[in-house]
Amino acid sequence: MHHAENTVRQNNIHLIVTSGQESHTKEQDSINFLRSKQVDGLIVHSDTLSDDELIDVVERQNATIVLNRHIPEIANHCILIDNDLRGYLATKHLLEHGHSKVACITGQLSKGDSRDRLQGYRNALAEFGIAYDTNLIVEGRFDHQGNHEAARRLLDRDPQITAIFCQNDNIALAVYDVAAERGFAIGDDLSVVGFDNDTHSQHIRPRLTTVNFPVMEMGCEAAKGVLALVNKQNYPLKHKLTPELVVRDSVKACQ
Repeated sequence: MHHAENTVRQNNIHLIVTSGQESHTKEQDSINFLRSKQVDGLIVHSDTLSDDELIDVVERQNATIVLNRHIPEIANHCILIDNDLRGYLATKHLLEHGHSKVACITGQLSKGDSRDRLQGYRNALAEFGIAYDTNLIVEGRFDHQGNHEAARRLLDRDPQITAIFCQNDNIALAVYDVAAERGFAIGDDLSVVGFDNDTHSQHIRPRLTTVNFPVMEMGCEAAKGVLALVNKQNYPLKHKLTPELVVRDSVKACQ
């Protein structure tokens, strides 16, 4: 959010931030709190509010930008990253290195962005003529221990796996740990692609190949969009941001 704050501060406007903590009730309370403060505009990133609830937010406060959701009825207020493409780019990179046993550790599949990333994985497999195998899919979590358990479960299930697409960089770090437990060398024995390009991905060894999340661009774009709505100005909002593959050292050709 500091990228959004830097943008609005240039216009002598302050940013108030509240967290819904992935709770439906708390997300509603956060929005109601901000509206009670008579804010000029809203930037909303919601994991739990329904499309209809977010449509209602926009109808009540037109100067609203919704992040990481595509809702046709309020499409002009939405900014999202192309998660299908992100999953496709990560998986394609592994397939191009000759891997055919490419597994995927997803995020929580109750979330739309995790499902979109999985669809990108499936699209890449289809392009290379490889059948989708549910045995190569394990749902991870966003806590440390859960991701280690997911990696162990996946490698126990199919020891022939040579590559793993991890739907966030924290999952990839867990795969690194589990690979070390089993004497696997990342790259040589097991190729890994992460997701988000976190700071850790640049410092672990081997350095993690990952898919960038353009968080700075999203924050700035959201701030510019909401300022334009507040000031009733036209602004060519970028509704879908394009990801990039960041190639480092964690993928090698399948032996």
